[in-house]
Amino acid sequence: MRSEPLATPDWLFQILGVERPNEDGSVELHGSPFVMQRGLLRAARFAGAQSAQGQTAEAFGFKWERRDTFESPASRARMREWLVERYGDVARASWWRDYADPPLVLDAGCGAALSALELLGTIVPTIRYVGVDISSAVDVAAARFAEHELPGAFLQADITEPPFASGSIDVIFSEGVLHHTDSTETALKRLADLLRPGGRFLFYVYRRKGPIREFTDDYVRERIGELDPGDAWEAIMPITRLGQALGELDAEVDVEERIELLGIPAGRINVQRLFYWHVLKAFYRPDLTLEEMNHINYDWFAPANAHRQSPDEVRRWCEEAGLQVERERVEPAGITIVARKREERPL
Repeated sequence: MRSEPLATPDWLFQILGVERPNEDGSVELHGSPFVMQRGLLRAARFAGAQSAQGQTAEAFGFKWERRDTFESPASRARMREWLVERYGDVARASWWRDYADPPLVLDAGCGAALSALELLGTIVPTIRYVGVDISSAVDVAAARFAEHELPGAFLQADITEPPFASGSIDVIFSEGVLHHTDSTETALKRLADLLRPGGRFLFYVYRRKGPIREFTDDYVRERIGELDPGDAWEAIMPITRLGQALGELDAEVDVEERIELLGIPAGRINVQRLFYWHVLKAFYRPDLTLEEMNHINYDWFAPANAHRQSPDEVRRWCEEAGLQVERERVEPAGITIVARKREERPL
């Protein structure tokens, strides 16, 4: 299998309206300078490392380079199952017929393209896929596409400053990314502007949780925020071991009545899940390794930007962005949306 990223396809430069630059050459895209480095166009300016956005990019670059923590068959199967459960079987959705052949699909905050390959994998050869990420994870994504001999184009850029024209994208996919920007609302509305009328926006954002979980999440995030990524990874590991111990305990408790003050519902619940949902994120799944579980916990705690929102906020933002929600799934962890951009009305 190939291990080098595929060359950026010509169609991306046609969409961007520029000539392909040579290595280390520069172009201007919608007023922002980009440089061609290691075969990919990259924004010449990013937020400083000390900013919340800069720290978030560094944390995720580190995470996605640890490929052994998310590429096992069990880890990929877990992701595929969770994605289809929330978005539906997108690869077989009838609404793909609404778009020109091939449709232009933007993966906004692609990371290592784990989610895209698991949810869209079977149709990637039939679409024009563009993966954009602010971090070095974009190189991992490009390499993984190349290894699977799949077509795709990649850009290293801030998704809140995307180098695309308004109304130029058919489908936007942003799995667990918008809340990692400086403003979830701003990112959602900026990306929605890129959609053609009738285009679709598929995204997932964190949901606000109970008071103990919110407090401990922020406390841990603040404590590890100034650590370098490797030290943060190790600092989170004891939390992961605790989650594993609770999971292996395999015990249940009966919460006899709802604890309104803490947002804890009544009912019988596994002790690990009670702790996970209402005290501290300490993920456990028996078919994953300790490192794979730590990857999931690190994903939650490491980034400085990790906003949580309510379903009502997300619905309002969609309405204001001209998006009609077609599918909504609200869970304790987050909010999944499939929305269609409203057709432009004649004046």
